Amino acid sequence: MTQPPIRDETRGPLARLLFAILRAVLTVVVVFDEIARPLYRPLVEWVASLRIVARAEAVIARQSRLSILALLAVPFAIAEPLKLLGLVMMADGRFRTGLVVFAFAHLVSFLLVERIYHAGRDKLLTYGWLNWLMTLLDRLRRRALDWVRSSAAYAFARRARDAARAWWRGLRA
Repeated sequence: MTQPPIRDETRGPLARLLFAILRAVLTVVVVFDEIARPLYRPLVEWVASLRIVARAEAVIARQSRLSILALLAVPFAIAEPLKLLGLVMMADGRFRTGLVVFAFAHLVSFLLVERIYHAGRDKLLTYGWLNWLMTLLDRLRRRALDWVRSSAAYAFARRARDAARAWWRGLRA
């Protein structure tokens, strides 16, 4: 794991406050992902193992890179705004409906976008701009994860998760 970022004491109080808020939000997102991953990852793996999905991926992989990009753009262009809509609905007091919309949008992302990208990744990354963007996003994601994982809040969340798992195993034993 990389070293935690060195605290810059030259930042003003507003900058420190904004970075603290950013770190808190990222911590919540990462912890939520850590909690949700065991729930959705088996579903994604099961869908990926289906023969019809393997055939669809083979068909996608044979397409031109522009066709694959278009196939990727359609569900992405639908799922991403739906995620935002779901969050807005939850904030507006329509929690259940917003949660359903949000979950559906994530399901579309996990199942469609991920499978299309997986199938056409090699051809898609021949676009220099997309290769650059994906490399940048991966680097930023890793830096953000390292930053969040070095926080006390993340350490606390991991201890709470481990305690909950131990408690659950004790119940099942």
